[in-house]
Amino acid sequence: MGEFEDAWEDEIEDEDVGDENESEEKPAAPQPFLPGVHTLGKDEILEPDDSVYIMRHSMNSNWPCLSFDVLRDNLGDQRQRYPATAYIVAGSQADVAKNNELSVYKMTSLHRTQKDGDSEDSDEENDDADNLDEDAILEHRSVPHLGSVNRVRVQPLPISAPLPPPHQPYHAATWAETGKVHIWDIRPLIESLDVPGYTYDKARTKLPVHTINSHGHAEGFAMDWASSGDANPSALRLLTGDVHSKIYLTTSTPSGFNTLTQPFTSHTSSVEDLQWSPSEPTVFASCSADQSVRVWDVRSKGRQSVAGMDQAHSSDVNVISWNRNTAYLLLSGGDEGGIKVWDLRNVKKRGTTGPEPTPVASFSWHRAPITSIEWHPTEDSIFAASGADDQVTLWDLAVEQDDDETGAMDDTPEGSNDVPPQLLFVHQGQKDVKEVHWHPQMPGTVLSTAEDGFNIFKTISV
Repeated sequence: MGEFEDAWEDEIEDEDVGDENESEEKPAAPQPFLPGVHTLGKDEILEPDDSVYIMRHSMNSNWPCLSFDVLRDNLGDQRQRYPATAYIVAGSQADVAKNNELSVYKMTSLHRTQKDGDSEDSDEENDDADNLDEDAILEHRSVPHLGSVNRVRVQPLPISAPLPPPHQPYHAATWAETGKVHIWDIRPLIESLDVPGYTYDKARTKLPVHTINSHGHAEGFAMDWASSGDANPSALRLLTGDVHSKIYLTTSTPSGFNTLTQPFTSHTSSVEDLQWSPSEPTVFASCSADQSVRVWDVRSKGRQSVAGMDQAHSSDVNVISWNRNTAYLLLSGGDEGGIKVWDLRNVKKRGTTGPEPTPVASFSWHRAPITSIEWHPTEDSIFAASGADDQVTLWDLAVEQDDDETGAMDDTPEGSNDVPPQLLFVHQGQKDVKEVHWHPQMPGTVLSTAEDGFNIFKTISV
């Protein structure tokens, strides 16, 4: 996949005025900036190095959207043509509760950052090269949402299948700071962005199709959808976890949605994230501020976990991601900044004794809590992570340290020996990054959201 690339460089602004000979000297070449290794000087700023991006855009929303999910579209899978288009759903954190919204965003005019050097490019690619400096366009349609949106997740759709017909719903669920979970049909918002003159019943669309009240007034963040598979994609299941350690299961019925009254209750602190198994329809995983990662089976009596790691991290476990291609691998990210890879074949079953499982890989590059983590949708060794240290990082577990080159790094920045060989790329420039997702239909494309807006980019490394 390529060597480590840092997307930002030191750009030195020197205000000193020397003699004529000194003024004629060429400025020093920009150096890659390594977070945690280097610090910015008084007169230094960071500038993006667009030579390591194939595409990079920044876009701002009316209010910060600290959770989002990528929507599937009918523009094709594995597409790599530019200019590109992408759709997401996001929830806001407005100044007051009544100003919040749930929004569908359409990103268009996503151009390359640089001209392709291939002289045999198609006319379409050459046309795009003429518009490299053109700004991306961000359009949206919204519905009111009482309270900030802690997390939003969209209904999964069968892989490599077109969107359902316009009359069929496309659901998104939101965890509100009010302690309620709302399920929405966002299909009218998508259609109004795509179909000129499209009209819909705004009074009906602004109301959720279902609200889960089982959590009482307990706020929450953990949420994940599952479907029963391609054979019956309409049979939906939604897991939601709250700060009082309870997890509830909601399922779709012919008449709507139904939430089971008995919660899953093995955690002793806030449930931070949930993930359904990609291979076993009754199994899911959770992580918690009690420092554990647990595995559950909805068929087990007593609603207790069946296995897990009691001390997965030394502090809160904020996020997890279950590998869609190698189903025994699970990622976790902790409040201490650590990232761990677990082999679920080695987890300790509930009620058994013995040593705690150990991760098959562990990384401590981030200098602040991990806020999001996600496996690549098709490459089972690659993942993305984000942290409260304002970094989005791309990793490849398949990369190994070359012992012949270790120490022979005279042309690399001081301290770069500390860079893990599995770290492919560091993306910076956003403040307080909250979530990162891969686009499932645009290979290598990453989207992130932060206090200051959205980024969408594709690097030369993945």
